[in-house]
Amino acid sequence: MDRTLKSLSLLLSYPTEELQQAMPEIGGVLAAETRLTAAARRDLRPLVSSLQGDDIYDLQERFVMLFDRSRSLSLNLFEHVHGESRDRGGAMVSLVETYRDAGFDPATSELPDHLPVLLEFLALRPLGEGREVLADAAHIFEALKTRLARRDSAYASVFAALLQLAGVHADSDAVAELLDQPEDDPTDLEALDAVWEESEVLFGPDPNAGCPQVRDMLANMDIPGPAAPATSARAAE
Repeated sequence: MDRTLKSLSLLLSYPTEELQQAMPEIGGVLAAETRLTAAARRDLRPLVSSLQGDDIYDLQERFVMLFDRSRSLSLNLFEHVHGESRDRGGAMVSLVETYRDAGFDPATSELPDHLPVLLEFLALRPLGEGREVLADAAHIFEALKTRLARRDSAYASVFAALLQLAGVHADSDAVAELLDQPEDDPTDLEALDAVWEESEVLFGPDPNAGCPQVRDMLANMDIPGPAAPATSARAAE
């Protein structure tokens, strides 16, 4: 298992007391990761420290305000590519099939494109495959890192680390296109309700639906390899 990807998956998971108890081990894994620069490892420390020592209710409120109430910070990757279009449904179906073909059955209620779930899957796959998938999503990581940095959020360090593990520079035009989209105000509940009610997610059966970029990402993931056991993004390995 790639313990670094697993650890980053847990950092992006909803904070729980169990996660807090696992933070010393998670912090140790990240501090020893030579694929990350010394600066990247150092930048992760405030988040690790916060998740370990801050009040659990404050941590949970902060997480919800960032990732659940701000679509521009959504951890569901296809949200940034497809929004609520039918294409997202087709891409989702393909992703579920990719998980199952590899023997991975996520024990979570999250959508299959939820980043912590994807990272946990990649942690069980060959190193080169994981790097290719991360590279395909580099523009999303760069946009999320930029938006989180604007909010002075320590979570920005996770996306900086993912970009280093991907080993590529995000396409500047693709990043600019994402950053041109308006950011949500998580305290404006009326506006938030209006945005979420704009359209319904339709999960179509066509596995070829979606933009070429997402199909490429799924194709890169679908590389034959040893079957991985079912696991959950909620528990530390």
